[in-house]
Amino acid sequence: MLEVTLLEALRERVLVLDGAMGTQLTALGYEGAPLALANLERPDIVRRIHDDYLTAGADVIETNTFWLNSFRLSEMGCIADPVEICAAGARIAREAAGDRFVLGSIGPCGKPLIPLGPIDLEAAKREFVVQAEALLSGGVDGILLESFSDLEELLIAIRVVRPVCQLPLFATKSFIEDGETLAEGFPLRAAQRILDAGADGTGANCVVGPQRMFDIVRWMAEVGDAPIIAMPTPGMPQLVKGEPVYDVTPAYFGEACARLAEAGANIIGGCCGTTPEHIRATVASLRDRRPRKRVHQLTAEAESRRPIPESEPSRFSQKLGKEFVITVELDLPRGLDTDKVLHSSAVLHERGADLIDISDGARARLRMTPVAICALIQNAVGIEAMMHVACRDRNLLALQADLLGAHALGIRNVLAVTGDPANIGDFPSATSVFDIDSVGLVRILSRFNEGRDMAGNTVGRKCAFTIAIAFNPLARDMALETDRLTRKADAGAHVIYTQPIFEKAHLDAACEAARRVGLPILIGVMPLRNRRHAEFMHNEVPGIEIPDWVRARMGEVSEEAAPEVGIEIAQEFAQCLPGRANGMYVMPPFGNPTVAIRVMEAIGR
Repeated sequence: MLEVTLLEALRERVLVLDGAMGTQLTALGYEGAPLALANLERPDIVRRIHDDYLTAGADVIETNTFWLNSFRLSEMGCIADPVEICAAGARIAREAAGDRFVLGSIGPCGKPLIPLGPIDLEAAKREFVVQAEALLSGGVDGILLESFSDLEELLIAIRVVRPVCQLPLFATKSFIEDGETLAEGFPLRAAQRILDAGADGTGANCVVGPQRMFDIVRWMAEVGDAPIIAMPTPGMPQLVKGEPVYDVTPAYFGEACARLAEAGANIIGGCCGTTPEHIRATVASLRDRRPRKRVHQLTAEAESRRPIPESEPSRFSQKLGKEFVITVELDLPRGLDTDKVLHSSAVLHERGADLIDISDGARARLRMTPVAICALIQNAVGIEAMMHVACRDRNLLALQADLLGAHALGIRNVLAVTGDPANIGDFPSATSVFDIDSVGLVRILSRFNEGRDMAGNTVGRKCAFTIAIAFNPLARDMALETDRLTRKADAGAHVIYTQPIFEKAHLDAACEAARRVGLPILIGVMPLRNRRHAEFMHNEVPGIEIPDWVRARMGEVSEEAAPEVGIEIAQEFAQCLPGRANGMYVMPPFGNPTVAIRVMEAIGR
């Protein structure tokens, strides 16, 4: 039994936490995945690492249980029980620590939560509770929720762990330190929300080195007298033979960590890349250091922030719901020649189209990036473009970077789609990313419109994205399709696009679905080329249904006459749209502007 509690010890002096566990496991040759599996397979190595940090002088050690949950285990193909691994990790650390403290480590789920990503919220809550209970049963002195980049996920974890944890509960966020983030006071606001959710202490870990973490800690210490944890990396890594290597010496790290105590940190340790030698140097620089008395100087500055400036919205957004709009999808060039798409855009602009749609590698075919084509169309022709963005090819970081770049180029209209898998396209061996789906992408765009990225950092101004979403009124699983439509609307969508449809009953069903979620809707219209085209779309393209009567009508005429019949069918359907829908989304074969114009003429354009 420890003579004092962890919170009591923190009031007397700055405590030193241990350093990286994963770095040491890898250095000692452990190759299991996840690394926490060593608690069962090689407890001797885990105990050795704990002993090394304790010998270096650490006051607190963490369990080898970071990022250990069913989601991560399943992704790695591991069938081990996370409860067993957590409990074993807690026992090993407790036995090693003796009269020093043990924190049970719990990390994020590993993939974003719904609505941003695929992880079910209730499942995530269960995982956090299960891990906490297993760690508490193993004898830890407190729980540390660490390395959460998503503040909302961290707050969820705090709220569900707090009721089962009567011991100290700490929660740290990973920040990308930059001038705007600090000047805008985000670390202070994050710290306040973390404490308000029920944590006993907060702080920052990973991503940045001790010098860059100084101002983050300084901001977080403004929250009051709650303990602040600082766990920096030893500087920025560089890849050597595929592995991250840190060059910061233990002496520098120790001296820099002493400055973190001056900034207000109560517990100081190391994250990825730190070793027992880094912790030994930190212990030497902090020996018997008492916590800094908090003098709050930054709060007034944070509270006096000016409102986030807003961006100019698109002309398209100003028309939605007020007038019938027409958008036409054009094909992207396979190579560098953009003359055709620019010429077609100019012709359509002249004939009254409101918007040009540009897909994002539909059917996983290699095409020029839609960012470039949309910017060229808007700048050279003067008509706005709707940029389709698929989640297939870019991770969460790249998606946000590309969207910010598109906004800077003046692109304001984005259709969020999940995207076709890479293995059906030109490069079947390419890797599909799918960090998030279209629901998550809508949430990202909505957050940008609030002036923040998904980590909560400011992007300098509120974006003005018009967020479009796809809906298929003929989906095989309509319950799922309707649920996803609702989730997209709730995440911040502004307008609905449908797949091409041909029946008035399907038109009415789509408009009713749009009415239920309170969004304007653009109905997809596709002029067919011939019977083969109709059969292909009906039988080989998921989500498309060409009625029997349409296929029969296309087959009743000659090959030469078939394109005209396809246009007539599209014209007849288009005439049903005004008064029912808010607009029309024309998908002419091969991006043929002449065909699109014929359909537009049917409703007076």
